[in-house]
Amino acid sequence: MRKSIDGLAALVQASFQLDPFSPCLFVFCNRQRDKLKILHWSHNGFWLYYRRLERGRFDWPETSDAKTMVITRRELNWLLDGLPLEQPKAHRAVHVRSTI
Repeated sequence: MRKSIDGLAALVQASFQLDPFSPCLFVFCNRQRDKLKILHWSHNGFWLYYRRLERGRFDWPETSDAKTMVITRRELNWLLDGLPLEQPKAHRAVHVRSTI
């Protein structure tokens, strides 16, 4: 968790072959799973969000062979709240398409 904006952006680009300037949120967790950093590009600069838990741990998903995974905004909220990504009682995500 020593990396700041430049280090995390370089990690996203070099290690994961992803574009740090995309509208995605890139979430990183430490080994103890009690700290998160989120890197986000917005208009003309980066945002770096940092969250440290005083008690407990984030329910960080295990990735067997993949280094990255795509989650929904809803799943990110669960993760930030300390919940697992698979919520057995959650309603399925509904995608709404609007035509005017």
